[in-house]
Amino acid sequence: MELPLLSGIARRALDALLRNPFRTLEIRSARNYIVLERVKEGDLVFLTYESLEDVTRGTEGIVARVVKIERMFQRVPWEESDEREVSVCRVQLRLVGLGRIIDVEEKDGIVFVKVREMMHHEISMG
Repeated sequence: MELPLLSGIARRALDALLRNPFRTLEIRSARNYIVLERVKEGDLVFLTYESLEDVTRGTEGIVARVVKIERMFQRVPWEESDEREVSVCRVQLRLVGLGRIIDVEEKDGIVFVKVREMMHHEISMG
């Protein structure tokens, strides 16, 4: 299956999704935010701990279904940033399964990965 990629997701967030099949993540990375602007509720996405530069054939991760997306702005204390607001996307996900990338392709500024679903005993993430 071909899925949009969310990369650089914290290990604790991935572990929490594996333990509890529903999890809400706060996405701040511009690259991941753009992906979530183009997906809709019900779509599948592929999440991985690896940074985009390190995503290749064989990279492992999680296949999840988007349950709900909420886009918002959060104020940033002026002492911490040159900007006053940051765009945040809260996305509620439902665990579908585990996967391994078999191909990586960029289309219209979004990275898509072809994924082979895996069984729990096959994955070495962790």
